[in-house]
Amino acid sequence: MTTITDVGPRHSDAHPAHSFATGPVLGVAAAAAVVLVCSATRYGYFGDELYFLAAGRRLSAGYADQGPVLPLLAAMMDTAAPGSLVALRLPAIIVTLVAVLVSAQIARELGGGRGAQVLTAVAYATSPFLLMQAKNLSTNAIDTALWVLITWLVVRWVRTRRDGLLLAAAAATAIDMQVKWLIPFFWVALAVAALVFGPRDLVRRPLLWSGGVGVLLVSIPSVLWQAAHGWPQVALGAAVRREQQFTGGPLAFVPLAVLLAGVLGAVLLCYGVWALLRHESLRPYRFLGVTALLLLVIFLVSGGRVYYLAGMYGLAFGAGSVALTTAVERTESTRRRRMLVGSGAVLVTVSLVQILASTPWPAAEDVEQPADDTAAAMNIGLYGEFGWPELAAAVVAAHASLTPADQAGSVVLAGSYWQAGALDQLAGGELPDVYSPARGFGYFGAPPDSATTMVCVGGDEDRLRAQFAVLEPIGRVDTRLGFLDNTRDVTLWKCAQPSRPWAQVWPEWRHM
Repeated sequence: MTTITDVGPRHSDAHPAHSFATGPVLGVAAAAAVVLVCSATRYGYFGDELYFLAAGRRLSAGYADQGPVLPLLAAMMDTAAPGSLVALRLPAIIVTLVAVLVSAQIARELGGGRGAQVLTAVAYATSPFLLMQAKNLSTNAIDTALWVLITWLVVRWVRTRRDGLLLAAAAATAIDMQVKWLIPFFWVALAVAALVFGPRDLVRRPLLWSGGVGVLLVSIPSVLWQAAHGWPQVALGAAVRREQQFTGGPLAFVPLAVLLAGVLGAVLLCYGVWALLRHESLRPYRFLGVTALLLLVIFLVSGGRVYYLAGMYGLAFGAGSVALTTAVERTESTRRRRMLVGSGAVLVTVSLVQILASTPWPAAEDVEQPADDTAAAMNIGLYGEFGWPELAAAVVAAHASLTPADQAGSVVLAGSYWQAGALDQLAGGELPDVYSPARGFGYFGAPPDSATTMVCVGGDEDRLRAQFAVLEPIGRVDTRLGFLDNTRDVTLWKCAQPSRPWAQVWPEWRHM
């Protein structure tokens, strides 16, 4: 088997062969910034954002379904500009724009000139998933951008052999471990690929292992939190695997992963992985193409979500752009060169149209109601931003309808963590404490046994009847836009006289 020898850097340690296409790439990032800021000002909070805000008011070293970075960012931005959607979403917007720039730098490190760099930046900025995930504050936006940064540092290390880059990659990994726990899969796959295909010297670098020790030390508080709470991340992984049956399962995994990249991105993604494996000029980076394939297998077999691979798209776009622009430059036939350039122009144009079509320009009253619950789920990024003020107002009215005696010592019990986050953020001053057994909210604590009367927002009616002697409907929420069981077709109940103490019931009700 052919391996890449450990012979040191291929280019000058100072700069790659081509200068950075600063102006055009910055222009692409600026256009992306306009799209994101316009998108961030539309509609309302996304369900996950409401949960992050609630988690930010309950800061902890660990959470059931994420690290502490997103709750901390949410708390900071909401403190700096209370109620501002743009401020809340600014961290996701900034890191995504940085990822656009860094992806172009990856193309440069791989030997790409101005054309390859700009093409890479355009592909990143016109990918509906990579760009539009940043119109909300999301773990995906932060996690994906950190993967792009880490892959750039690794690519640059291959070219320069400057070990400080590995320490910087470890620092980025330590931050990412406080967002999601996906990045270890990258390092395991990379180590295996490097050992088999080279450069084997990568896994022998002391600073790489020193950085790894630092990552472990930084992660200790979250690991201890998980251990103390029964490893809810494991339960979350099982829940994610069950969800994949609704997105087509293993057969749909690869096609959906490619479609997420967008029109131009899909071409560069596939060609880029092939180029990393086969293109002679990219031979020193072959192990990164193998890393991408190993990650594909890992996430496919483990039942991961299709967007878990998105962090590798910047690298693949860069490799694909370098290979394609090199092919154009080496083409002697004027006709063929025009055909390649024309095809590229068409792909760019279609990608621009696609990203503009993905942007929420219509006014809220002009947004069409989802045809069914499946349609709403397929466009969760849009419909997940509607209905929360109406839900909060209805729950406040339902609580106000209780007698003073029932209101004394009462709490609110929400069926979903999105509902709980919405009530916590939008009606916190008008409602008693809010609880929910769903996802991370279930680990914020159980209702006190002193609370004998509750306003229950949705939930399993049979389960409620088994727990409460009194169950009476006192309101209803059914917004035109929104999600079933969150803001659509939701019954508000008066729940009283619980039959069992919550210390016993809560572990049974809590779910991921």
